[in-house]
Amino acid sequence: MKAYSFESGVVKVVPTEQVAKNLAPQAFVWLTLNPQEFALQLPLVQEWAQQLGGSALLDLHCQDLASVTHPSDYDFTSVYDLIIFRKLLTQVDNQTLLKNQPQIIFKLLDTCALGFVLFDRLLISVHPTDDDTAQVAATRFIAQSKPPDPIQNIANDSHLLGRWRPPSSAADLMLRMINSVVDRYLDVRKDLTKGLELWQAELLKPNPQINDWQALIDVRNQLHMLEDLCEEQHDAVSEWLDAMHEHLPGELEASERDYLFARANDVIEHISRVVHHVRRLEQSAESSIQIYFGAQSHRTNNIMRTLTVLTAVFLPLNLITGFFGMNFEFLPLIHNKSGLVWAVTSMLIIAISLLLFFWRKRYLARTKL
Repeated sequence: MKAYSFESGVVKVVPTEQVAKNLAPQAFVWLTLNPQEFALQLPLVQEWAQQLGGSALLDLHCQDLASVTHPSDYDFTSVYDLIIFRKLLTQVDNQTLLKNQPQIIFKLLDTCALGFVLFDRLLISVHPTDDDTAQVAATRFIAQSKPPDPIQNIANDSHLLGRWRPPSSAADLMLRMINSVVDRYLDVRKDLTKGLELWQAELLKPNPQINDWQALIDVRNQLHMLEDLCEEQHDAVSEWLDAMHEHLPGELEASERDYLFARANDVIEHISRVVHHVRRLEQSAESSIQIYFGAQSHRTNNIMRTLTVLTAVFLPLNLITGFFGMNFEFLPLIHNKSGLVWAVTSMLIIAISLLLFFWRKRYLARTKL
């Protein structure tokens, strides 16, 4: 459990043994902990919420924050907002891609609940135990709590100015944390696309070695779950943004309001991009399966066409051999010394004529897939 105070762009570590006092009116506090710490130190968390936020957390919301399986959701009271956001825990190892094991890539999509309780001057975030998002963000904010050296050419690089800008409110800090979570989903899109391309390449091989169809079905199910998860995230942030439009504190300046809404809309737009990409992956997975069965049908048609041509060629030859194989005493060419030559020659002429006919009709042409 750690606490940080934000005041005029300066970030400080605050002792968590007691509630921070003597804060400036524009300052706010960020309290971060994991679900185990939240359950063990709930009385202290309630004290922080009561002193800085003006209200203790509801028991139902405390249960939601302590759960690691809770879906993305938004709820509110008259004093604070509650946002639960599913975040991606694992990252795809590049060695997995090199080993051409796409099913493992999709199995790595493990998520966990990340909870935020937003007051006007207090932000409580409950992170997964093995999540370093809070620590990385706190380290970056502390390192950037001092303005950059004016001698440097920062003015020529606007994106560095945007990165340096410290969180101006608890809502701004929460949106930055959510944005970092969404960025991880954006980063994994490339790996998911690569994994699906490996499946497609394997399915379209001349002799595909696909014997684990359950793995491909699991991949499709994982994509469905990821789409549902992103839609829940989109709904949670959108509902919070709608509530902010109605109940945003009046003391915020117009520029700060615009900045806050712009960042929230940016987060929603990022989530929408992930949803659209996942849907395209789902369509590609379905198309890959259909293409595979179409390719198999095409190969089967080629084989059956070859067998049909061979049958058509040997059918008159069998007729000739069957005719001269009848057990009659008087048959044409039976007692003729040149009978064998005539029979073999006629059989060759018939076979060659049929092959030429089928070739002209393109029955013997093999098309590559």
